[in-house]
Amino acid sequence: MIIETNSEQETYAYGGFLARQAVPGQVFALVGDLGVGKTVLTKGLAAGLGVTEPVNSPTFTILQEYEEGRLPFYHFDVYRIADPEEMDEIGYEDYFYGSGVCLVEWANLIRELMPEHTVWITIEKDLGRGFDYRRITVEGIVDNGVSSSR
Repeated sequence: MIIETNSEQETYAYGGFLARQAVPGQVFALVGDLGVGKTVLTKGLAAGLGVTEPVNSPTFTILQEYEEGRLPFYHFDVYRIADPEEMDEIGYEDYFYGSGVCLVEWANLIRELMPEHTVWITIEKDLGRGFDYRRITVEGIVDNGVSSSR
């Protein structure tokens, strides 16, 4: 599925849409270059789950946990992971196969660790279509909702 947005607000709103469809154990893999809007979509998803505290990219901590929403939300940023085995140190499997919602920025760097039921989201710019244009490609959505198959 391809979604096109033309503002940060639309990208944020799409994150909220994904959150409303999310089920316990949902894992989202977020891929895209620096500055394409990964964090904007993440903030929308968090807000859609009911997270009210500030959401920032956890680049130096790898994982931020938010427990206050409809479902627990676990936000990973694996940009600085040098070896996928580093994920074992934070117990990633407890999160990926738990009852919360996980979103992993730069998930392509740990592709081999991502669960089979992952929803892959790629965000791309196209400056020819405007500075704020984003093409969001989503793979793993079924029946107009978010895949919950395991």
